[in-house]
Amino acid sequence: MFKRQMSKELRSMSKQYPVVTVTGPRQSGKTTIVREVFPEKPYVNLESLRSRELAETDPIGFLDSYPNGAVLDEIQRCPKLLSEIQVRVDESKIKGMFILTGSHQVGLRGAIAQSLAGRTSILHLLPMSMEEFKAEGIDFTLDEILYQGCFPRVYKDLLNPSKAYGNYVQTYLERDLHQMIEIKNLQLFQRFLKLCAGRIGQIFNKESLAGEVGVTAKTITHWLSILEASYLIFLLPPYFENFGKRIIKSPKLYFCDVGLAAYLLGIENVSQIERDPLRGNLVENLIILELIKARWNQGLEHRLYFYRDSHHNEIDVLFQRGHDLVPIEIKSAKTFNKSFLRGLSLFKSLVGDRCQNPALIYSGSDEHKIKDVQLLHFSHAAKALNPQGLEGGPVKNWMF
Repeated sequence: MFKRQMSKELRSMSKQYPVVTVTGPRQSGKTTIVREVFPEKPYVNLESLRSRELAETDPIGFLDSYPNGAVLDEIQRCPKLLSEIQVRVDESKIKGMFILTGSHQVGLRGAIAQSLAGRTSILHLLPMSMEEFKAEGIDFTLDEILYQGCFPRVYKDLLNPSKAYGNYVQTYLERDLHQMIEIKNLQLFQRFLKLCAGRIGQIFNKESLAGEVGVTAKTITHWLSILEASYLIFLLPPYFENFGKRIIKSPKLYFCDVGLAAYLLGIENVSQIERDPLRGNLVENLIILELIKARWNQGLEHRLYFYRDSHHNEIDVLFQRGHDLVPIEIKSAKTFNKSFLRGLSLFKSLVGDRCQNPALIYSGSDEHKIKDVQLLHFSHAAKALNPQGLEGGPVKNWMF
């Protein structure tokens, strides 16, 4: 059983709220973490047809079986339970009475907002972080993690990543997708999914994608919202503040796991990663995910953006910390080049003292400051969000 960084936050929230809801992709480890943190609580899997039928037919009688609360897994399968849960937690005043998990945000987000507003803390659990792998003594190279991704089961059961992600996509298309919407042409949707993988790290253009898939832009918008709700992709928003230049206002597209993205790109082994023209995009995707995980594992909004103006001046990631802005550049190269600092220098000239703790994340093993820019090895990406963690020195050789 892998130890997850979110465990501490999950325990903390259960002492403050009557309900804690853990959402995230299927197989990201939601069931494992809630059962490990709350072993004394009864556990019910609402994917079970029998349990779901009981809950849907008689929600009051179903919850009567758990007077002190329970762990209810995949709550989106029976959202009508939420109204009765609200009644019970209001009456009991017990903190951490119910622990809920959910894999899909379609409908669930609205149902929770309606029934459990102010009564639940919502945590988002993504697949494992590099810090969590490190704590488990799991070693890999950069190309290996790009190919294998971060889903716990791939490592726990030593699965072939290509086959594991192939099964993951097939299950999603044949089961989960049909639970959310009716897709008449699954092959067309699968083509859309693969074309999204080819646009990792790019400014999202729904009209262009619609033309390639052969559907309307409205359909693309709808399908994209489904992928977001399923935790397959996420959109990184642009930073909107006007710095005297015309800025890009469309988001960038990324996947919630790089192994899944690599599979959709047709990559079947590590050596193909090394030669793939989108390797740099996958590295960018990996690092941005690490930054998001570092924030979400603490129960915090990620507050991450990118910056790009009409002259193609760009910062890969901006972390908004109050009034300050932390610019972060991401490079897949192992060797530092002073040209990597150009975007960071330009951004500092735009915002002045608001630019704090700029960082460059790359594949090199040297970690030190160049002027005011901290160089970080990719395995230490999360340190870019923590000024106290920005310390120079050689990288431990655990990755090589």
